[in-house]
Amino acid sequence: MATVKAVAIITGDPKVRGTLQFLQDPKGGTNIRGRISGLSPGLHGFHIHALGDTTNGCNSTGPHFNPLKKNHGAPSDNERHAGDLGNIVAGPDGVADISIRDMQIPLTGQHSILGRAVVVHADPDDLGKGGHDLSKMTGNAGARVGCGIIGLQSSV
Repeated sequence: MATVKAVAIITGDPKVRGTLQFLQDPKGGTNIRGRISGLSPGLHGFHIHALGDTTNGCNSTGPHFNPLKKNHGAPSDNERHAGDLGNIVAGPDGVADISIRDMQIPLTGQHSILGRAVVVHADPDDLGKGGHDLSKMTGNAGARVGCGIIGLQSSV
């Protein structure tokens, strides 16, 4: 089986910029590696959203990718949206180095994330445990400060 690769170029609020690479391994997991700069220091919710539509910026990417109609949760939870990837951490310089492996975001098949969007939020994701009205839907992660459409990447 050929290795499937994808890329997302992240843009957003004034200075948020980055590049993420997605690599599906033969065992079905997908690895995400990259760097996003221009963030406020600290935790930021990090999710795959259902739509690859940025006509109205990150606001038109729709809800979290949730093909199995579950409640929001942590990446390690059984009860979670496929697109729930938890939090990334920006250092004091506003840069987040990202290295995530997840089994629910394939680049091929029925629940592929190709053509969808990856979104970085302003606030920490409470992983569905915050007790806020939005906890079980979005993790109460706040505004969308950066996003990019996930597209196939050349294997050359």
